[in-house]
Amino acid sequence: MNRVFVFGTLKEGFPNFEKNKGIRFRGEFETQARYPLYLVGERHSPWLVLDKGNGHHIQGQVFTVTDDALAEMDKLERVSEPDGYRRIAITVRAKDASEAFVVSTYAKTVEQIDGADIRTELPGEYSIEHAAHYRSRNP
Repeated sequence: MNRVFVFGTLKEGFPNFEKNKGIRFRGEFETQARYPLYLVGERHSPWLVLDKGNGHHIQGQVFTVTDDALAEMDKLERVSEPDGYRRIAITVRAKDASEAFVVSTYAKTVEQIDGADIRTELPGEYSIEHAAHYRSRNP
């Protein structure tokens, strides 16, 4: 089983949640380190950028997923494509406790943000209001 931190469209109640076949951990979580979080392009895709120490503590949810479910998430996030997300290990903590643990998440590299159509920088949380502007790659 794998632990995955989701901060954008894969969160419960958000546009790509049907692709998330995991079991949700109780509570809300945030990244231990700060990272920039942007809405990018005409699709208003949320990008957590691996510029550790800059930005905000990113808010999200943690799920336990099987290897098969993780492979489906990898496909959605296009991890094998040059412009896709990268699945990386980060540390998150429960907002109501000091416990921290390592999980996987999907992020973009600093190089990928260079020249990207940044629409806005978010203050650490991708909300349902932001999701209302999201456009799926596969309508």
